[in-house]
Amino acid sequence: MAKTKKKYRIKKLAVFEAFIILLLLAGLIWVLFFRGGGLFDKKEPEAEPVLADITADIPQETQVLTTIVTTQPPTEEKMYSEYHSDDMPESKLKTENFVTRNGYSFYTESGKVTSIAGIDISEFQGDIDWDMVKAAGIDFAMIRVGCRTYGTGEIVMDTRFGENLEAADKAGLKTGVYFFSQAISEEEAIEEAYTVLNAIAPYNISYPVVFDWELVEEDNARTDYVSAEDLADYSMVFCECIKAAGYTPMIYQNKGTVIYRLDIPKLKDYDFWLAEYADKPTYRYDYEMWQYTGDGVVPGVKTPVDLNISFKDYDSNFNTD
Repeated sequence: MAKTKKKYRIKKLAVFEAFIILLLLAGLIWVLFFRGGGLFDKKEPEAEPVLADITADIPQETQVLTTIVTTQPPTEEKMYSEYHSDDMPESKLKTENFVTRNGYSFYTESGKVTSIAGIDISEFQGDIDWDMVKAAGIDFAMIRVGCRTYGTGEIVMDTRFGENLEAADKAGLKTGVYFFSQAISEEEAIEEAYTVLNAIAPYNISYPVVFDWELVEEDNARTDYVSAEDLADYSMVFCECIKAAGYTPMIYQNKGTVIYRLDIPKLKDYDFWLAEYADKPTYRYDYEMWQYTGDGVVPGVKTPVDLNISFKDYDSNFNTD
């Protein structure tokens, strides 16, 4: 009888130990598989080093060469969020004062045309008869100096910018210039500014020198992940270089990009060239020039051409000293 009781106690102890082991296993399974941070949860990849981290130990004079695309892609919210500010000057232009006649837009005040008609061109317009352009009522021309390619980032000069500047000036048009940018760093924007300044030095420039950074929508581009804040910084350093050289800096953008991809409050001190293809512009903030179509027809230009009006006579304010 004593042996039977002893066996019963041993069996009872074994059952208790087995129960404890099952509880421990259940707890371990809970921690591993169901609690946050378990095996089913994917770990976030570690952030790639940004350019500032990579170049931290590089001497300042050599950092301008390290412009490989190493920046982290910004979030959708950072790239595409509407930028506006109560400090931004509202446009004083009145919608009802815009009129269109024979494919040309004008701005009128008290029944008189106060806007100045212009075109912007590049080598793609081919040979231009600038005397015919002037006779057609075009008073200024914005001429492309060059561009940076969106794939390799190479700077390429416009093959006709010199002859176009000379011929337009000789025909009596006022001239400004623009550079098609694909900068991905402040150093590249500065490089573009000095490229332009060196190129236009021999010519008579009375209208603005323009930073024209555009999105590339039909292909992958090195600029795809430039944030709104960085783009504003690139625009600013370009404009400051141009301003320091005695020219009027200007920023070109279409309405969609300027609202959703550019931190415009940073740039309120610079003149703005709005691209919005419509009968009347709807952009709410201040702008000095409006590009209203890309399919304009102008005597003397063999291809469709961009048409613009300026609300400011830059030539009257130009300092030739």
